Amino acid sequence: QVQLVESGGGLVQAGGSLRLSCAASGRTFSSYAMGWFRQAPGKERELVAAISLEGTTTYYTDSVKGRFTISRDNAKNTVYLQMNSLKPEDTAIYYCAASRYITVVTARNRYDYWGQGTQVTVSS
Repeated sequence: QVQLVESGGGLVQAGGSLRLSCAASGRTFSSYAMGWFRQAPGKERELVAAISLEGTTTYYTDSVKGRFTISRDNAKNTVYLQMNSLKPEDTAIYYCAASRYITVVTARNRYDYWGQGTQVTVSS
């Protein structure tokens, strides 16, 4: 079992930055590939970024490439999402998730554990 707790969300103006953190407890964090998802009102939950268990491979959805950076610190059992140049369309609840797969995981149904989410609101 893995417990995930997100933090770092909030209200920011367009063009601003936020850094989300996801702290993991329970089983060995370094055994899991990690992902950040988001869900806006009335929309499906979508993958934003993903990282392999060693942090050597990453994935980004097209809309955030060049603006968001996913990273992990296995010594601190934490995965991060640095979000720069934020846009109003980035407004959503952001969730981190853990997968037992080794490499980057893009399929939502391959994630085994989920956090409760943190709200990110970008004002225009």
